[in-house]
Amino acid sequence: MKGPTPLPIVLIGYGPVARNYAAVLRARRAEFRGRYLVDPYLVAIRARDGQIHTPDGGVPPDRACWPARTPIEDLLAGTAPAVVAQAVPSTPDGAAEALADGLAALAAGAHLVTATKSPLLSGWSRLHTVASEYGRAVRISGATGAALPAGDLARAGLRGFEVQEVRGCVNGTASFVLDRLGEGVAPAAALDIARERGIAEADATADLSGADAATKLRLLSGLLWGWDVAACRVEAEPITDGTAARAVRAHARGTVLRHIGSARADAPGRVVVALREFPRTAAPFGVLAGPEKAVEFRCGDAGDITVSGGRSSPLGAALAMVKDTLALAIDPAAGIG
Repeated sequence: MKGPTPLPIVLIGYGPVARNYAAVLRARRAEFRGRYLVDPYLVAIRARDGQIHTPDGGVPPDRACWPARTPIEDLLAGTAPAVVAQAVPSTPDGAAEALADGLAALAAGAHLVTATKSPLLSGWSRLHTVASEYGRAVRISGATGAALPAGDLARAGLRGFEVQEVRGCVNGTASFVLDRLGEGVAPAAALDIARERGIAEADATADLSGADAATKLRLLSGLLWGWDVAACRVEAEPITDGTAARAVRAHARGTVLRHIGSARADAPGRVVVALREFPRTAAPFGVLAGPEKAVEFRCGDAGDITVSGGRSSPLGAALAMVKDTLALAIDPAAGIG
């Protein structure tokens, strides 16, 4: 009987998502070997201030003991990974390095699994072209909604369907804050509660401005219709202090406000994020609880297809990356997906 396929991995980043990814691989390695005949294990971790080889896939030493980083090309040449998993912050000042690291991984013959949005926004076409040239895959589930498998549907689950529109409530912080505003909580206090519960990051600007929702809809649109996400036009209505009164009025009517991103096949390159009102019993958006998400694909005569649930958390994003990693051993189709 054929044994499990070895899947050596270089992990770039060591924040909360990356640490959860590493922990899941260690804790469930035996399960993955037996259940999926795939043996995923880390051979190296590269952080902002150092890197470490982990040839047995074990727990790395304290980061204070890690040696300095070498050029990414040298690390890849010395470890020969089948997959490079990337989970670094999606900041503008780190976008160029994140994109360069992804391109280096593909050129070294590795597949790329990324939860980092910035290189996808700036280098979508370049990544797809290089991945196709080298026969490698780029998988991005962790960037399209943490645990929510909307990216899988957009990439492969709806092949052959005529998807006319995609709509999504894809930012858990926005939904949580809007619900608190409807209950009469002041905007600053609502955001503080979200931070205390680990829902919102310290800087929630992208969540409340609609930028994060727009990014996720851009990525889903790229998967659905082949749009160049870097060229998309975004129209976003932000959540502001003035939104509080509107949320209270909606709450009194038995409805809720949701930050909804949308894109249509007949309006190529246009992504809109707007505040919409739904009855609390209306699926899929009105019934969402806390930071849950939902994405609806409108498929003409085939009807609407919806995926919902999946809270915003580092573990959710890490599990999406694990899922992508395992899938590469089964479905390594070249290009972005």
